[in-house]
Amino acid sequence: MDTHITNLTNANADSVLLCFPHQPDSCPREHRFLVLKVAMYFLMLGTIFMTVFGNLLVMITISHFKQLQSPTNLIILSMALVDCLLGCLIMPFSMVRWLEGCWFLGEIFCQIHSGLDMTLSIASILHLCLVSIDRYLAICEPLSYRMKVTNGKVAVCIAMIWLFSVTFSFGVVLSKVNVIGLENLLMQASCVGNCALIFNREWGVTVSLVAFFVPGTVMSSLYLKIFYVARKQAKIMSERSTVKQNSCGTKVHSSEQRERKAAKTLGIVMGIFLLCWLPFFIVTITDPFLNFSTPLDVFDALVWFGYLNSTFNPLVYGFFYPRFQKAFRIIISKSLHLSNANNLLL
Repeated sequence: MDTHITNLTNANADSVLLCFPHQPDSCPREHRFLVLKVAMYFLMLGTIFMTVFGNLLVMITISHFKQLQSPTNLIILSMALVDCLLGCLIMPFSMVRWLEGCWFLGEIFCQIHSGLDMTLSIASILHLCLVSIDRYLAICEPLSYRMKVTNGKVAVCIAMIWLFSVTFSFGVVLSKVNVIGLENLLMQASCVGNCALIFNREWGVTVSLVAFFVPGTVMSSLYLKIFYVARKQAKIMSERSTVKQNSCGTKVHSSEQRERKAAKTLGIVMGIFLLCWLPFFIVTITDPFLNFSTPLDVFDALVWFGYLNSTFNPLVYGFFYPRFQKAFRIIISKSLHLSNANNLLL
């Protein structure tokens, strides 16, 4: 979600390259070294490809293998759809807007893009929160998990996430409650080719709480509880189980291995989530109080750090688990085999 407004000044069209050269009220284009621009395009296009391909692979895998169609994986399937749409519909246009400094698609599509950007970003984070709730129930309440968590109940929760994300995001964008009190600033920065979603102080705090800090706090609390319970269960199992010893005298503690794996998994999940989104939402809250003084390139970089969470999601929630890894290998090998067979027929 882009919440920065560019400080724009009137410039002579003969000396400044404009987004729309034939319009005197056009925004100026961003000046960058050609080598830097090419490198940034290459890096961002690679990120977009990884985001779309990785999440598409997760979607195909879960849809293809019935063994993977559990309540947990239904959440991951929906989250992969969200992240894939973010890679297809949001990231390419945000890339051009950042590197060129221009929005070429008009005011209406600017509002659609801003609304979808908020919708998919919030939905992705809420899906992560829903995964943490599912894992909490599975580990901390294993006896009642299958009764409490069913495909039908999970589908209802997913539908509620989608509905809330769409309603909240487009409600803010279309009602323009986020720019109340910023009319003078918007008039000064108004030009053709500018597309920025900004927030006043009240809505900067509100959006950050709804989209990140509340679900982030829920995730952190539940994962800490999960780690505590998993560690406690591992100690109990370790005390009850007999320690096996191989010919070399090496002791094997399966419970300790599970404990380390759980700690590693939870650390990766929360570490990536916080690394990607925390800087962006801190700036989202503080920037309105600092008269929108954050440099545009810094803010856009933080936006893309947030997007990277959608790139890493299939790696964390898909490739990390052995059952997904095996399914991925089967699908990729079948695709390569089919491609080779088609080449032989040509």
